[in-house]
Amino acid sequence: MQMMTARFHPGQLVYHRLFGYRGVVVDVDPSFSGTDAWYELMAGSRPDRNQPWYQLLVDGSELATYVPEEHLLGDVSKQPVHHPLLANLFSAFRPDQGTYVSRQPRN
Repeated sequence: MQMMTARFHPGQLVYHRLFGYRGVVVDVDPSFSGTDAWYELMAGSRPDRNQPWYQLLVDGSELATYVPEEHLLGDVSKQPVHHPLLANLFSAFRPDQGTYVSRQPRN
């Protein structure tokens, strides 16, 4: 299997190109790491499993999602997101960069 480099990193703002919501990246998997049952139920467009997949907090909601890279664009708005779990996962927002500072060190 070919190793892919993720375009986005934890703390980065993204935009879901199919569903039109903004979010912040919480974690990145180099390829799909969910179950076959979840994939069959939730991944209606059947995206490639062998690409980076991202755990996101969705702006303006309490939802977290798991999204393939092909469905994401970088969000250039530099506006913070609003989610109840932000303070648990990130220590600060950098408005000049439009990114969050993770409480967990990056690998």
